[in-house]
Amino acid sequence: MINKRCDTARAALADLQGKGVIHDGMTCMVGGFGLCGIPEQLILALRDSGVKQITCVSNNAGVDDWGLGLLLATKQIKKMISSYVGENDEFARQFLAGELEVEFNPQGTLAERVRAGGAGIPAFYTASGAGTQIAEGKDTRAFCPPMSSAGVNAEFRRERDYIMETGLFGDLALVKAWKADEFGNLVFRKTARNFNPMMATAASFTIAEVEQIVPTGSIDPDQVHVSGAFVDRIVQTVSEKRIEQRTVSS
Repeated sequence: MINKRCDTARAALADLQGKGVIHDGMTCMVGGFGLCGIPEQLILALRDSGVKQITCVSNNAGVDDWGLGLLLATKQIKKMISSYVGENDEFARQFLAGELEVEFNPQGTLAERVRAGGAGIPAFYTASGAGTQIAEGKDTRAFCPPMSSAGVNAEFRRERDYIMETGLFGDLALVKAWKADEFGNLVFRKTARNFNPMMATAASFTIAEVEQIVPTGSIDPDQVHVSGAFVDRIVQTVSEKRIEQRTVSS
Protein backbone atom coordinates (compact mmCIF):
# COMPACT_ATOMS: atom_id res chain seq x y z
CA MET A 1 0.00 0.00 0.00
CA ILE A 2 1.38 3.41 -1.01
CA ASN A 3 1.63 5.89 1.84
CA LYS A 4 2.27 9.46 0.67
CA ARG A 5 2.20 11.01 4.12
CA CYS A 6 4.95 13.42 5.26
CA ASP A 7 5.49 14.53 8.85
CA THR A 8 5.76 18.28 8.17
CA ALA A 9 5.33 20.75 5.33
CA ARG A 10 9.08 21.33 5.30
CA ALA A 11 9.72 17.58 5.04
CA ALA A 12 7.30 17.38 2.10
CA LEU A 13 9.51 19.80 0.15
CA ALA A 14 12.90 18.87 1.61
CA ASP A 15 14.29 16.67 -1.17
CA LEU A 16 12.53 18.26 -4.13
CA GLN A 17 15.33 20.67 -4.96
CA GLY A 18 17.69 17.75 -5.39
CA LYS A 19 15.15 16.05 -7.65
CA GLY A 20 14.73 19.16 -9.80
CA VAL A 21 11.07 19.69 -8.92
CA ILE A 22 11.84 22.87 -6.99
CA HIS A 23 14.29 25.16 -8.79
CA ASP A 24 14.85 28.81 -9.55
CA GLY A 25 12.54 29.90 -12.36
CA MET A 26 9.96 27.19 -11.72
CA THR A 27 6.20 27.52 -12.19
CA CYS A 28 4.14 26.90 -9.05
CA MET A 29 0.37 26.40 -9.00
CA VAL A 30 -1.25 27.44 -5.71
CA GLY A 31 -4.85 26.76 -4.70
CA GLY A 32 -7.08 29.03 -2.66
CA PHE A 33 -9.33 32.05 -3.00
CA GLY A 34 -8.40 35.03 -0.86
CA LEU A 35 -7.34 33.36 2.39
CA CYS A 36 -9.86 30.52 2.00
CA GLY A 37 -8.35 27.13 1.25
CA ILE A 38 -4.74 28.27 0.92
CA PRO A 39 -1.90 25.82 1.68
CA GLU A 40 -0.40 28.19 4.27
CA GLN A 41 2.19 25.84 5.76
CA LEU A 42 3.42 24.65 2.37
CA ILE A 43 3.80 28.29 1.29
CA LEU A 44 5.92 28.91 4.39
CA ALA A 45 8.04 25.86 3.55
CA LEU A 46 8.47 27.05 -0.03
CA ARG A 47 9.60 30.44 1.25
CA ASP A 48 12.12 28.79 3.55
CA SER A 49 13.51 26.72 0.65
CA GLY A 50 15.00 29.92 -0.76
CA VAL A 51 13.90 29.21 -4.33
CA LYS A 52 13.73 32.36 -6.49
CA GLN A 53 12.29 33.68 -9.74
CA ILE A 54 9.01 31.79 -9.28
CA THR A 55 6.18 32.14 -11.75
CA CYS A 56 3.13 31.70 -9.55
CA VAL A 57 -0.29 30.74 -10.88
CA SER A 58 -2.92 31.60 -8.29
CA ASN A 59 -6.24 33.42 -8.22
CA ASN A 60 -4.77 36.01 -5.87
CA ALA A 61 -1.62 36.82 -3.92
CA GLY A 62 -2.81 36.51 -0.34
CA VAL A 63 -2.34 39.53 1.91
CA ASP A 64 0.79 41.39 2.95
CA ASP A 65 1.63 39.15 5.91
CA TRP A 66 0.09 35.81 4.97
CA GLY A 67 -0.23 33.38 2.10
CA LEU A 68 1.65 34.27 -1.08
CA GLY A 69 2.22 37.73 0.36
CA LEU A 70 5.07 36.12 2.32
CA LEU A 71 6.81 35.13 -0.92
CA LEU A 72 6.28 38.60 -2.33
CA ALA A 73 7.85 40.12 0.78
CA THR A 74 11.04 38.13 0.17
CA LYS A 75 10.88 38.86 -3.58
CA GLN A 76 10.92 35.19 -4.48
CA ILE A 77 8.09 35.62 -7.01
CA LYS A 78 9.09 36.96 -10.43
CA LYS A 79 5.69 36.73 -12.12
CA MET A 80 2.07 36.33 -11.02
CA ILE A 81 -0.59 34.85 -13.30
CA SER A 82 -3.71 35.89 -11.40
CA SER A 83 -7.23 37.21 -11.48
CA TYR A 84 -7.60 39.36 -8.36
CA VAL A 85 -4.84 40.90 -6.26
CA GLY A 86 -6.53 43.88 -4.64
CA GLU A 87 -5.82 42.96 -1.00
CA ASN A 88 -2.03 43.09 -1.19
CA ASP A 89 -0.28 46.47 -0.89
CA GLU A 90 3.18 44.97 -1.47
CA PHE A 91 1.94 43.37 -4.68
CA ALA A 92 0.74 46.77 -5.90
CA ARG A 93 4.00 48.45 -4.90
CA GLN A 94 6.17 45.89 -6.71
CA PHE A 95 3.96 45.94 -9.81
CA LEU A 96 3.95 49.74 -10.08
CA ALA A 97 7.70 49.84 -9.48
CA GLY A 98 8.33 47.35 -12.29
CA GLU A 99 9.68 44.74 -9.88
CA LEU A 100 6.95 42.17 -10.53
CA GLU A 101 5.60 40.87 -13.82
CA VAL A 102 1.83 40.37 -13.82
CA GLU A 103 -0.45 38.54 -16.24
CA PHE A 104 -4.07 39.33 -15.40
CA ASN A 105 -6.87 36.94 -16.40
CA PRO A 106 -10.63 37.10 -16.14
CA GLN A 107 -11.40 34.75 -13.26
CA GLY A 108 -13.29 32.19 -15.32
CA THR A 109 -10.55 32.23 -17.94
CA LEU A 110 -7.90 31.56 -15.30
CA ALA A 111 -9.91 28.64 -13.94
CA GLU A 112 -10.34 27.17 -17.40
CA ARG A 113 -6.68 27.66 -18.30
CA VAL A 114 -5.68 25.63 -15.25
CA ARG A 115 -8.34 22.98 -15.88
CA ALA A 116 -7.25 22.73 -19.52
CA GLY A 117 -3.61 22.32 -18.51
CA GLY A 118 -4.52 19.48 -16.17
CA ALA A 119 -6.59 17.83 -18.90
CA GLY A 120 -3.81 18.04 -21.49
CA ILE A 121 -5.63 20.67 -23.57
CA PRO A 122 -3.06 23.12 -24.99
CA ALA A 123 -5.48 25.93 -25.88
CA PHE A 124 -9.14 26.94 -26.16
CA TYR A 125 -11.28 29.89 -27.27
CA THR A 126 -13.33 32.11 -24.99
CA ALA A 127 -15.41 35.26 -25.47
CA SER A 128 -14.15 36.72 -22.18
CA GLY A 129 -11.78 39.59 -22.91
CA ALA A 130 -12.50 39.76 -26.65
CA GLY A 131 -12.26 43.33 -27.90
CA THR A 132 -10.28 44.49 -24.84
CA GLN A 133 -6.62 44.76 -23.88
CA ILE A 134 -6.81 41.12 -22.80
CA ALA A 135 -7.05 40.17 -26.49
CA GLU A 136 -3.94 42.04 -27.61
CA GLY A 137 -1.47 39.70 -29.31
CA LYS A 138 -3.83 36.71 -29.11
CA ASP A 139 -5.44 34.78 -31.95
CA THR A 140 -9.03 36.01 -32.45
CA ARG A 141 -11.67 34.09 -34.39
CA ALA A 142 -15.41 34.47 -34.95
CA PHE A 143 -17.75 31.65 -33.94
CA CYS A 144 -21.47 31.26 -33.47
CA PRO A 145 -22.32 30.77 -29.78
CA PRO A 146 -22.81 27.05 -28.95
CA MET A 147 -26.52 26.99 -28.13
CA SER A 148 -29.72 25.37 -29.32
CA SER A 149 -31.38 27.17 -32.22
CA ALA A 150 -34.88 26.28 -30.99
CA GLY A 151 -36.68 29.41 -29.92
CA VAL A 152 -33.53 31.51 -29.93
CA ASN A 153 -33.69 35.03 -31.30
CA ALA A 154 -31.50 35.38 -34.39
CA GLU A 155 -29.72 38.27 -32.66
CA PHE A 156 -28.14 35.80 -30.26
CA ARG A 157 -27.09 33.42 -33.03
CA ARG A 158 -24.78 35.89 -34.73
CA GLU A 159 -21.07 35.24 -34.83
CA ARG A 160 -18.96 36.92 -32.17
CA ASP A 161 -15.26 37.15 -31.50
CA TYR A 162 -13.46 34.63 -29.32
CA ILE A 163 -9.83 34.80 -28.25
CA MET A 164 -7.44 31.88 -27.83
CA GLU A 165 -6.07 31.20 -24.36
CA THR A 166 -3.43 28.61 -23.55
CA GLY A 167 -3.62 25.95 -20.85
CA LEU A 168 -1.45 26.32 -17.75
CA PHE A 169 0.71 23.58 -16.26
CA GLY A 170 3.32 23.87 -13.53
CA ASP A 171 6.35 22.15 -12.06
CA LEU A 172 4.76 22.05 -8.59
CA ALA A 173 1.22 22.39 -7.24
CA LEU A 174 0.45 23.26 -3.61
CA VAL A 175 -3.16 22.71 -2.57
CA LYS A 176 -5.22 22.64 0.61
CA ALA A 177 -7.87 20.00 1.34
CA TRP A 178 -10.05 19.13 4.28
CA LYS A 179 -9.47 15.38 4.24
CA ALA A 180 -7.19 12.87 2.54
CA ASP A 181 -6.58 9.17 2.79
CA GLU A 182 -3.05 7.77 2.78
CA PHE A 183 -3.11 7.31 -0.99
CA GLY A 184 -3.86 11.02 -1.46
CA ASN A 185 -7.53 10.97 -2.46
CA LEU A 186 -8.76 14.46 -1.52
CA VAL A 187 -12.01 15.88 -0.17
CA PHE A 188 -12.53 19.64 0.05
CA ARG A 189 -14.97 21.40 2.35
CA LYS A 190 -17.42 23.99 1.04
CA THR A 191 -15.87 27.16 -0.44
CA ALA A 192 -12.33 25.95 0.30
CA ARG A 193 -12.83 23.75 -2.75
CA ASN A 194 -12.46 26.83 -5.06
CA PHE A 195 -9.33 26.59 -7.27
CA ASN A 196 -7.79 23.65 -5.41
CA PRO A 197 -9.10 20.66 -7.42
CA MET A 198 -7.97 22.03 -10.78
CA MET A 199 -4.58 23.15 -9.44
CA ALA A 200 -3.98 19.64 -8.09
CA THR A 201 -4.19 18.17 -11.60
CA ALA A 202 -2.13 20.82 -13.38
CA ALA A 203 1.45 20.16 -12.28
CA SER A 204 4.17 17.55 -12.57
CA PHE A 205 4.31 17.17 -8.78
CA THR A 206 1.45 17.89 -6.34
CA ILE A 207 1.53 18.25 -2.57
CA ALA A 208 -1.67 18.51 -0.55
CA GLU A 209 -1.86 20.11 2.88
CA VAL A 210 -4.83 18.62 4.75
CA GLU A 211 -6.61 18.92 8.08
CA GLN A 212 -7.06 15.20 8.58
CA ILE A 213 -5.69 11.95 7.15
CA VAL A 214 -7.71 8.75 7.26
CA PRO A 215 -6.85 5.17 6.24
CA THR A 216 -6.97 4.34 2.55
CA GLY A 217 -10.39 3.04 1.60
CA SER A 218 -12.30 4.89 4.30
CA ILE A 219 -13.47 7.70 1.99
CA ASP A 220 -16.56 6.90 -0.07
CA PRO A 221 -15.39 7.00 -3.71
CA ASP A 222 -18.40 9.17 -4.57
CA GLN A 223 -17.10 11.80 -2.14
CA VAL A 224 -13.58 12.04 -3.63
CA HIS A 225 -13.02 15.41 -5.34
CA VAL A 226 -9.45 14.73 -6.57
CA SER A 227 -8.06 11.27 -7.19
CA GLY A 228 -4.90 10.33 -5.36
CA ALA A 229 -3.43 9.54 -8.77
CA PHE A 230 -2.76 13.27 -9.10
CA VAL A 231 -1.27 13.69 -5.61
CA ASP A 232 2.35 12.84 -4.81
CA ARG A 233 2.55 13.81 -1.14
CA ILE A 234 0.23 14.80 1.71
CA VAL A 235 0.92 16.54 5.00
CA GLN A 236 -1.43 17.10 7.92
CA THR A 237 -1.29 20.60 9.45
CA VAL A 238 -3.30 22.78 11.79
CA SER A 239 -5.07 25.52 9.84
CA GLU A 240 -4.85 29.13 10.88
CA LYS A 241 -8.26 30.68 10.18
CA ARG A 242 -7.58 34.29 9.24
CA ILE A 243 -10.21 36.79 8.11
CA GLU A 244 -9.30 38.67 4.96
CA GLN A 245 -11.89 41.45 5.28
CA ARG A 246 -13.51 42.02 8.65
CA THR A 247 -16.95 43.66 8.54
CA VAL A 248 -18.64 44.70 11.78
CA SER A 249 -21.88 46.46 12.59
CA SER A 250 -22.09 49.34 15.02
